[in-house]
Amino acid sequence: QVQLGESGGGLVQAGGSLRLSCPPSGRTFSSYAMGWFRQAPGKSRDFVAAIVWSGGSTYYADSVKGRSTISGDRAKNMLYLQLNSLKPEDTAVYYCAAVTNRGSSWYPIGSWGQGTQVTVSS
Repeated sequence: QVQLGESGGGLVQAGGSLRLSCPPSGRTFSSYAMGWFRQAPGKSRDFVAAIVWSGGSTYYADSVKGRSTISGDRAKNMLYLQLNSLKPEDTAVYYCAAVTNRGSSWYPIGSWGQGTQVTVSS
């Protein structure tokens, strides 16, 4: 199982920025790819971004494309998500996860961390 502990969330005004961090606090940090998901109240947990370690390719949901940057330091087993130009609709709990993909769809593998709350006020 992968045990992860997200941090960096908070309350920010619309247009602001946050940098989320994901240091692993368990065993395996995926050697293939890592990603971020988010879950707003009453909604499903949705894919946000992924990074494939080999080559560094990044992938984003349309909802955050152009406003977010996923990055990481595989040697330190760290994953980050920079969120810019935040909107109220970005309000959600953000989770990191080891991921795999089938085509352009990304899926989490392993267990979830506790997530970090991002709240964007208008």
